[in-house]
Amino acid sequence: MNTPFDEEPNRRPGLFAGLRASFLTGIVVIAPVWLTVWLIWSVVGWIDSAVLPLVPQRFQPQEYVGINLRGVGVIIFLIFTVIVGWIAKGILGRSLIHFAESLVDRMPVVRSVYSGIKQISETVFAQTERSFEKACLIQYPRRGIWAIGFVSTTARGEVSARAETGGELLSVFIPTTPNPTSGFLLFFPAEDVILLDMSIEDAAKLVISAGLVYPNEKDPTQPPE
Repeated sequence: MNTPFDEEPNRRPGLFAGLRASFLTGIVVIAPVWLTVWLIWSVVGWIDSAVLPLVPQRFQPQEYVGINLRGVGVIIFLIFTVIVGWIAKGILGRSLIHFAESLVDRMPVVRSVYSGIKQISETVFAQTERSFEKACLIQYPRRGIWAIGFVSTTARGEVSARAETGGELLSVFIPTTPNPTSGFLLFFPAEDVILLDMSIEDAAKLVISAGLVYPNEKDPTQPPE
């Protein structure tokens, strides 16, 4: 495993330098595992604390096993969500949702909060054409400087009609490093966008790592051969 803290092969580091390199390499190995476990454990505990108080006391797991089993609230939440989704897909469920949304639309403050949360949920969880299609390479912020981007859709409507270009216009999201959730939405002529063979996940890793991790199955720290 290659890390940024590995010593060069031709150098003979001293004892302190060797210990320092080993410590930093250990941090690189341990930190992702520990943070992942901690995050999952915290999320499970948060869901349990929100769901279990809504469950009647006689159905609480500690009533039968004598201990508080972490994750029971997550299971209950998943089952409940699946049932609600199954009902919502039916005619009766759609009618109830439409009726409830019509009531919410009459509430000034609640209407704004609900519509915002609904739009965010649909954007994040709905499997529609909103998801990125391909990773690409574009010249940004000026010619001669290249940036990784993600092609979302082909521009349509007024944006496509008013843009002074004779061909197809692509909407490209340019992420920032190391936080790819923020960035810029730009529109490029299709001929100025170079589509890449790497997957969306590999391109995201390249952005997050500030160019340190390239998509390479043999050695992720090196560019593909």
